[in-house]
Amino acid sequence: MMLDYKTLVISLGVSALCLLLTLFGTWFARRGDGFLLSWVIGMAFLVPGIFSYSYYTESPSGALGALCFVLVLIGFAIIYAAAFQFRTGRSPVPHVMSIAPPAVLMTAPFMLIGYDGIGFVALNIFSAFMLFGTAAEYAKARRESPGALTGMAILYGATGLSFVLCALVLIHEGQWVLGHAPTNWAEDINTGLSIAGMTGVGALSLMVHQGRITARHRREAMTDALTGLNNRRALFERHERDTFSHEMAVIVFDIDRFKTVNDQYGHAAGDRVICALADELKDAVGVSTAARLGGEEFAAVLMTAAPGYAEWLAERIRRNFAERDMQAAGLSFRVTVSAGIAYGLAAGRNFDGMLSAADSALYEAKRNGRNRTMVAAPDASPPVATRTTA
Repeated sequence: MMLDYKTLVISLGVSALCLLLTLFGTWFARRGDGFLLSWVIGMAFLVPGIFSYSYYTESPSGALGALCFVLVLIGFAIIYAAAFQFRTGRSPVPHVMSIAPPAVLMTAPFMLIGYDGIGFVALNIFSAFMLFGTAAEYAKARRESPGALTGMAILYGATGLSFVLCALVLIHEGQWVLGHAPTNWAEDINTGLSIAGMTGVGALSLMVHQGRITARHRREAMTDALTGLNNRRALFERHERDTFSHEMAVIVFDIDRFKTVNDQYGHAAGDRVICALADELKDAVGVSTAARLGGEEFAAVLMTAAPGYAEWLAERIRRNFAERDMQAAGLSFRVTVSAGIAYGLAAGRNFDGMLSAADSALYEAKRNGRNRTMVAAPDASPPVATRTTA
C-alpha cells in the first residue's frame, strides 16, 4: 500500500521528535557542548512545525500555514547556527538573528494574503539556503571526523537540493495560488529524503559527539591541569621514539627552593609561581614541546636548536622568571629557577638519554649555587656552566 502525503509528513515529524529526544538526552547527560543545546532548540521549533504542517495538509488556512513557516524557518536557522557553533565554538545567536527574521518576513506574509504558492516557493528557497549553509559548515569541519562529517554534509546538501526541486516545480507550473499543500513528485522526494536525512544525520551526529568526548578525555589525560602544559605522559608519548641529533636539545627547569615558597607564602602562592614559569615556557620561541614533569620541574624540547640557542633560550627564561615580582598576602617576593641542558649526539641519542643528561646538568646547577644554567657535556665529563647569575 502506498503511503499518502500526510502520513509521510507525520513519519517525518516522528523521526524529528525521536532525534530531538535523543539529542536532548545526550546533551543532558553531559552539558558541556553548547552546539548540542543549540541543535536541540532548533529541533524544538522544527518538530511542532512539521506536525502543524501535517495538520495543514488536511485543513489548510493562511494563519496555520504562516505558523508552520515561522516554526520551520526558525528551526532551520538555529540548526544552521548550531553547525557554525560546532565548527567555530562561537555564539550562534548572531547567525540566527541575521537569517531567521528576513526568512520569516519574506515567506509568512504571502500565506496570510492568499498567495500561498509564492510562500511555498520562498519557504523552499530559504530552507535550501540554510541546509546548504549547514552542509558547508560541516564540510569545513570535516578534518575533525572526515567520514562522519562528510556524510552529514552530503545528507544536508541532498536534503537542501530536494527543497530546490520543490521550488522549481512550483515556479515551472506557475502555481502562485494553491489553497492547499503542494503535492507533486518533488514533494514526495523531499519528504523521503528528509526522513532518511533525519535518521542519518542523527546517527552520524552522535558518532561525532562521542568522538569529541573521547578526544577531550585524551586531552585531559595528556594535559597538566594547573598550567595547561603537556604532562609527563604526553611528553614521553610525543618524543620517546625520537632520536636526537646534535642540532636538537632538551632543557629541564626546576624552581629553586620551592618548598620554602610554599612554607612561607602558602600553596596558592606556590601554584602562582608554577604558573608563572609555565607562562615563560609558553611564550618561548623555538620550543617544540613544553611540559610539566611534576611538582616544580619542567621540560622543554627543542627539535631544532642551532649551536648555543638552547643556552640562550634557557638563560632568557631564567632571567625573565627571576625578574618577576610575585605577590602573596600583600607581600612581594621573587623566585629563581635552575636549568640543565642536553644536546643530542651526531650518532643519535634517545629521549631517555636526553632527559637523564639534562637532569644531571640540572643537578650540577643546583649543586653549584642554583639560579644558573648548566650544559651536559656530550661525553662523560661533568656538565659545564654557560652563565651564572650575579
